[in-house]
Amino acid sequence: MNVTNLSDRCEHFSCPERSVSPAVYILLYVCSAAVVLLTVCGNLLIVISVLHFKQLHTPSNILVFSLAVTDFLIGAFVMPPMLIWIIESCWIFERSFCSVFWLICGFITVLSIYNIALIAVDRYLALSHPFLYMNRVSVRITFTIIGFDWCVVVTYITALLYLNGNLIDSVMCPGECFFFVNEVWSVIDLVYSFLFPLSVIIILYSRVFLIAKKHATAIRELNNHTRPQTQKITSHSMKSERKAAKVLGILVSVFLVCLLPYYIYSLLGELIEIHAEIFYKLLVVGFLSCAINPFIYALFYPWFRRCIKLIITLQIFQTDSALINVLS
Repeated sequence: MNVTNLSDRCEHFSCPERSVSPAVYILLYVCSAAVVLLTVCGNLLIVISVLHFKQLHTPSNILVFSLAVTDFLIGAFVMPPMLIWIIESCWIFERSFCSVFWLICGFITVLSIYNIALIAVDRYLALSHPFLYMNRVSVRITFTIIGFDWCVVVTYITALLYLNGNLIDSVMCPGECFFFVNEVWSVIDLVYSFLFPLSVIIILYSRVFLIAKKHATAIRELNNHTRPQTQKITSHSMKSERKAAKVLGILVSVFLVCLLPYYIYSLLGELIEIHAEIFYKLLVVGFLSCAINPFIYALFYPWFRRCIKLIITLQIFQTDSALINVLS
């Protein structure tokens, strides 16, 4: 959500006629529907897995659950109108829905990047202070932090939309749905929704990378000697934490690669002419990470593949299915 000074387009504006053939037009809708379906179904599988199986009720997985919820919401409520808008080159929905759309889009987008930041904090604490993490960080505390995070983001987005004074007038002309942010709120939004969480993510994952290298060295040294059972458990725990950090590091990297073009392009708004079509297409690219995340889990987490099998075969409806061992 940044300043997009396109008000001059409102004069004599009308939705352009489609310049593509009917076959291409249908193909665009089919591909869009496929992306939306993959995003919604993939993240719904993650949500069901973490909620249902008690073995997955860990602080780290609760954060993954929160991220999957926001990704699901993006796939269900943001992607469809955004993709239709791009394909039609025209806002075909009601004026009032434009305000609702920007409210939902802003809330979920900011919440997603803060979920990624919380995951970075979680991995840093788990690797740098493992005993403190095991004794102090619980599922209940994690849920409390997530709830607080959601409340803060809701308050911020509401303030941004209302105090900025453009919520009611966000539709500037028929067939368009623009949201203007004044200079003060533009700076606040840049710092809060991008620079601060991005700094946290980069700094903490740099630390996580260094700690993981130290753990790898320690594991090699342990493997070179005969060791008691307690050391074997420590080595296994260190390997598990390193693997979790690696997978979540890939997730963070995909998220940043998808979202950075949108933020970089929007940051150049004061230097270059912003084109609405490019702006919104980059936003859709940013949302593609929501569709990619379930494939990352399926590729690197055997427990997620087992959960998918149990869900698809409806075994989760059996008695005591929540106690099934999905980690072995």
